[in-house]
Amino acid sequence: MLNLERSRAVFDAAQKIIPGGVNSPVRAYRSVGGTPVHMARGKGALVWDLDGNEYVDFVLSYGPLILGHADPRVVEAITKTAATGTAFGTPSQGELDIARMICERVAPCEMVRLVNSGTEATMSALRLARAFTKRDIVLKFDGNYHGHCDSFLVKAGSGALTHGTPDSPGVPKSLATMTVVAQYNDIESVRKLLEANRDQVACIIVEPVAGNVGLIQPAPGFLLGLRDLCTEHKALLIFDEVMTGFRVARGGYQELCKVSPDLITFGKVIGGGVPVGAYGGRADVMSRISPAGDVYQAGTLSGNPLAVAAGLATLRATDAPGFYAGLDTQSAKLAQGIESAAKKHGINCHVGRQGSMLCPYLSPIPVRTLAQAMASDREQWKRFFHALLENGVHVPPSQFEAWFVSSAHDDAVIERVIKAVDLSFAKVKN
Repeated sequence: MLNLERSRAVFDAAQKIIPGGVNSPVRAYRSVGGTPVHMARGKGALVWDLDGNEYVDFVLSYGPLILGHADPRVVEAITKTAATGTAFGTPSQGELDIARMICERVAPCEMVRLVNSGTEATMSALRLARAFTKRDIVLKFDGNYHGHCDSFLVKAGSGALTHGTPDSPGVPKSLATMTVVAQYNDIESVRKLLEANRDQVACIIVEPVAGNVGLIQPAPGFLLGLRDLCTEHKALLIFDEVMTGFRVARGGYQELCKVSPDLITFGKVIGGGVPVGAYGGRADVMSRISPAGDVYQAGTLSGNPLAVAAGLATLRATDAPGFYAGLDTQSAKLAQGIESAAKKHGINCHVGRQGSMLCPYLSPIPVRTLAQAMASDREQWKRFFHALLENGVHVPPSQFEAWFVSSAHDDAVIERVIKAVDLSFAKVKN
């Protein structure tokens, strides 16, 4: 058994003054049980907890650390910037530099605005879409997550054509009625909602790769179908690439799928592990944002020098020849190793994967829909999660969170993990 004495002590104390003892819900281990591991430090592909236990890390701060922990280039950039000032409340050269880099990499981005989180980016993009189209309704997908803005904390209604219902106390029912919820990878469910709410839908927002139910790729033609429907119904198409942006390809998933959204939201990788967000898109839409236009959005720490410096260092590092191909290779090795180990022990497992994002589902079939993800063996997953921890592998504490691979996950690390996965499946089976 792992010695988690210090983690347990900190968690017990935290629960008295922090709701649930954590500052983001999944960290509380509610879906897997046990004491949340509290990390003390990280380097490369490895992390160490307060009790000195070492793990290979696939959480990577839920995606931003594409270079691994404490990458020297990022640390140097942050250190140099901090020595000259951590915030000014004025424009800076770095803001322009990273905005240019985003627009150069992402063809649909003609203009971009920096914010402080992915939630702030999606919330701001939604306000902009409503203002630009002069419509109120947003169409989202069941199982997609776009941050904790009220308009997105909405679940599907009781019927195929009903409006959404609040998914959290504190979300007004009146606001939830302005959100309609379709099924990811089901273009007909989208078509029916648009027809039922003709000339009322401001935008469709989608995770082009669904990374908040594990990892589900878009079905062939699904994203192009969304583009065509948005054009037909004069609604804006928003890609939420907070997770996939600069993670699955140099230009994000839009580079791979060849579908151009009107707006795109970003986060995670563009801050290199420091809080950040951004949204961008068509110039005629983005120019409506204050002070250029009439749609208000502001932020005291938007474009923070530390986040910009870390983001620039990270993005520049990913421009190395073969960087994304290397990530894909390592991720593919890991996925194959996981599936082979599961088969060896007679355990149902299919890995959903897109580039350096992946998720092993304990399912007898490949997962293509939210319903199939929900049907995976979550009780067995709990045992698998804890067995992995015992064998020195740190993954998200949920069947429905993506794993992330960094450039620090070299062959030796991947081989170590595959051996640990084999031992973990053996324990789960027995």
